[in-house]
Amino acid sequence: MSTPTQPPLGFVILFLMFSLIFLSNTYKLWFKTEAYYQDIYNSLTRSPMPFKEFFIKRLENRKRWEVEQKLFSVIGFVTVIGADIFVVMAYVSGM
Repeated sequence: MSTPTQPPLGFVILFLMFSLIFLSNTYKLWFKTEAYYQDIYNSLTRSPMPFKEFFIKRLENRKRWEVEQKLFSVIGFVTVIGADIFVVMAYVSGM
């Protein structure tokens, strides 16, 4: 049976940086909702992205979009913080 190895420091730092991006977007969603919503809407309308009509249609019902996004963000927040803790614990325990 193999023993777990310590994740490289670069991986830990990169993992935490991606977590910060998620947490930053979560902050904007909860505390700067109007600006966040407008940024997303403007980004979608300017984008040549395929299926953008689908995403714009999801934004049309603003209240439903907010509830869905905030529910998802709570689940994501718990998951991201938990994963961060596990990654840091794995790094520290391997020292």
